[in-house]
Amino acid sequence: MNTTSTPSDPQIILVTGASSGIGEATARHLAAAGHHVVLGARRTDRLAALTKELSEAGYSAEYAELDVTDPAGVRTFAETALARHGRIDVLVNNAGVMPLAPLAALHVAEWDQMIDVNLRGVLHGIAAVLPSMRERRCGHIVNIASTAAHRVDPTAAVYCATKYAVRALSEGLRQENSDLRVTVVSPGFTRSELADKGGDAQAQAAARGATELIGLPASAVAEAIGYAIAQPADVDVNEIIVRPTAQN
Repeated sequence: MNTTSTPSDPQIILVTGASSGIGEATARHLAAAGHHVVLGARRTDRLAALTKELSEAGYSAEYAELDVTDPAGVRTFAETALARHGRIDVLVNNAGVMPLAPLAALHVAEWDQMIDVNLRGVLHGIAAVLPSMRERRCGHIVNIASTAAHRVDPTAAVYCATKYAVRALSEGLRQENSDLRVTVVSPGFTRSELADKGGDAQAQAAARGATELIGLPASAVAEAIGYAIAQPADVDVNEIIVRPTAQN
């Protein structure tokens, strides 16, 4: 018997990569919608400031330091929330990195970083919440992919590979769990810090330029996530692609 609250009721929602960009915007949107958000990221100073702001606005939020590449740390993040609140209704697997460079540049350490954060980080999140969700026979996992999960561009081969993989594992997770909802949200160019670090200088500058010219506000992606979460429990929005109208 499903004893969970319906999606229109306040839910306990974990958000990774919540210190900036889509994660921060998602925290703001979901908290304003009346949910309790548990925010995780490495930059705890930003999380503390965001949590304070949300709390002072009358919303419900807490935070903890989180490195999604550390499976034990992700498990502790989830277990702490579960012990404190008795359930985890939604996980938003948002943390990601995008150091763009041609393969010939052999930025092997950055390849590994993208695999560790973008793919293994998502898997670590799933592993941390899946047992309790399966036990309750309800729950919602939202994985953030990208329009790069639908096409491959030069300098983005490894990034695209990780995002294609996120789509694949999300579909597998959906097929294996008839009681859980699984959503993939694939944003196009979005104003964030994603292209600010690492990679090839020319490739990163091109990505930043395109984002500045046509990029979506992160709040647009947050609203797409909120839409999927707000559906009735028997409605699973499997995939959302949201891109700037001007993006080809």
